[in-house]
Amino acid sequence: MKCFFHDTVKIPVGKVTLEGAFTLPQGAESIVVFCHASSRSRFSRRYQKIAQELQQLGYGTLLLDLLTEQEDAAYYYTRCDIELLTRRLTGVTEWLEGYAPAAHLGIGYLAAGTGAAAALRAAYYLPNVLAVVCHGGRPDMAGDILPKVDTPVLLIAGDLDHDILEHNLFAMEELQCRKKLVEIKGAGQLFLENNAMARVVGSAISWFNQYLKAARHHAL
Repeated sequence: MKCFFHDTVKIPVGKVTLEGAFTLPQGAESIVVFCHASSRSRFSRRYQKIAQELQQLGYGTLLLDLLTEQEDAAYYYTRCDIELLTRRLTGVTEWLEGYAPAAHLGIGYLAAGTGAAAALRAAYYLPNVLAVVCHGGRPDMAGDILPKVDTPVLLIAGDLDHDILEHNLFAMEELQCRKKLVEIKGAGQLFLENNAMARVVGSAISWFNQYLKAARHHAL
């Protein structure tokens, strides 16, 4: 039976303090940071379930919200402020490297929505980020950074969400790193149809196993 370390962390970034749910299985060598432009996603049962699946495979997880409750409630446009979200994510990642339980861990990002663009930009600025997975996201909003990203990137989109799929196809063309686009058949942006989310999670785990866990083992 696995032993887990749990902590609700408060992370100072600039003028705000962000909250996250940190979980670390005993013996973990890597952590997946969940990147969402909201203030409540860490309470989502769906994301908690994904985190639990990763934890059972030996990954640490940080369920993170990139916005405060006040920002999320009062300013819808902050969800599309990619520079703000990127600063928050890079600040959190740098904090994580100095947080004793996580200082030795390889880092990956699991991002959705506009958090996908922030994850790609942060990965460009932080070479210690080893893998990025974006599902139902807007990686195209990372802009001119896309061709400069070196981190392996997996893009996942439902084929029924035509706009998101087009945005991911564009990002796929721009990215010059190790990359892959997975189209989930019969799924919309939230992957609620049939077992679509299970396919998203399976694809993400395969990517993290290949590029996060494997890279961490190689480094060790």
